Amino acid sequence: MVIEIVEVMLDGLDSGFSWLIQNLVIINLFFSILIVFFQRRDPKSVWTWLFALNFIPVFGVLFYLFFGQDLRKSKMFRVKEVEDRLSFSVKNQEQVIRDYHVMDSHDPVVQDYGSLTLYNLETSGAVLTIRNTLDIFTDGQQKFEDLRRELRNAKHYIHFQYYIIKNDEVFDSIVPILKSKVREGVEVRVLADGMGGRFMPKKRWEELRRAGIKVGIFFPPILGRLNLRVNYRNHRKIVVIDGRIGYVGGFNIGKEYISKDSRFGYWRDTHLKICGDAALSLQIRFALDWNYAVHENLFLSGKYFCADFDEECRCWERGGADLEQELLEEMETQGKRPWSDPGYMNSDGATGIQIISSGPDTRTKNIRDNYLELFHKAKDHIYIQTPYFVPDDAILSALKIAARSGVDVRLMIPCKPDHPFVYWATYSYAGDLLDAGAKCYIYENGFLHAKGIMVDGMVSCYGTANMDIRSFELNFEVNAVIYDEAATEKLEQAFLDDLPHCQEMTKERYQKRKLIIRIKEQFCRLLSPLL
Repeated sequence: MVIEIVEVMLDGLDSGFSWLIQNLVIINLFFSILIVFFQRRDPKSVWTWLFALNFIPVFGVLFYLFFGQDLRKSKMFRVKEVEDRLSFSVKNQEQVIRDYHVMDSHDPVVQDYGSLTLYNLETSGAVLTIRNTLDIFTDGQQKFEDLRRELRNAKHYIHFQYYIIKNDEVFDSIVPILKSKVREGVEVRVLADGMGGRFMPKKRWEELRRAGIKVGIFFPPILGRLNLRVNYRNHRKIVVIDGRIGYVGGFNIGKEYISKDSRFGYWRDTHLKICGDAALSLQIRFALDWNYAVHENLFLSGKYFCADFDEECRCWERGGADLEQELLEEMETQGKRPWSDPGYMNSDGATGIQIISSGPDTRTKNIRDNYLELFHKAKDHIYIQTPYFVPDDAILSALKIAARSGVDVRLMIPCKPDHPFVYWATYSYAGDLLDAGAKCYIYENGFLHAKGIMVDGMVSCYGTANMDIRSFELNFEVNAVIYDEAATEKLEQAFLDDLPHCQEMTKERYQKRKLIIRIKEQFCRLLSPLL
């Protein structure tokens, strides 16, 4: 009986495969028409997919089904409540920035980058916050030690989101704290990506749920580990504690991130700890992702979006522009400065931050566009750290123009590949920068995973996005744009401290690379729109 069932299954598979082969031309034609006429893609990406469909039999179709879906026009990530409740604040601050920008300000950051703050406001509702303090972590042990300390101090809620969560000693050191906080009455939510969390045993997730921790999986796999949306990964790393402390950056949850994986050695990364109003911006980003993954609309409760003053909390709970205007007036009479007040933007001893995000659900490439604008505005130097450098034409051209215009452009990339195809494409594009007069450094003290740029010692942009097409278009990413000289100087000093651990890739050395390396670079560069 069993043999007969197996034979029937094999016959079915054989018939299905035969049908696929017989109709392959029609299938390829269907997807080709879909790509060319019904999806707004970059021309290079279009030609790459057409090549894969028509010149890689069978597998081209499978690649498209798994990696070629276009979510650009999808509205499934929108939440009406947050749009309605933020619209008043955004419009109000937009006018204030316009007025303040034309005033005689002595702050060079305000003068030079006011247009960028407006762009972020208009395209993604990224409110400029000033009442922030910033801590920078470049070592995993220090970052997780600080995170565990703040988790223990949580009073109301913990929102915990990482692209990769592995079932190892790092997660083991965090789970008891989360369980303990639940017993104290603290709400705990954990969100992981379906791709990044694919090796986490289901029983571990169930363990968390039994302990009272809410768990969500973004784009979960079906039928075991099969995931038809594997090409779209939620690459964000966000922790928000009580709406006052937020973490964002490159570290995931795994032992390699505390330098305990022999394959990578020391793990050099950058993570930001934000205390202040920008933590609420991270909270909004988490809530949007959580709403999609779990279908629990956190925006229906104002308690998750309260700052340190009760007035704004009441506004979130009751809603409405009229009420908000009334409360803003109350704050003004009491000497309190809301986000939309010019005096708030000129606060002394504070760090200006905008939280920006992008992904396949957004109409504009927000993080890419921020990089582009910062490159165009650079007058003295541009420092870049990224594990993957696969830029689109606009980014590459902007960096070449800057380098040829006398701007000191420096790129730092790792010497060890964790993704070989992206690694060799990175070397190819780094060679283009060398031809333009830029400098390229290969980090050799382990693995470089830091993701960010610094411009002229004034503005920096760090977070989860790599300098590659995947982060610009396919991944769900989040970055912090930091309008602060002191913070940017600290990030630049960390970059300069890394230089002794690097080998400079000179133009002469690059030109002497072996033929097999040249072949690898060109092949991987050809596939760069898909990487």
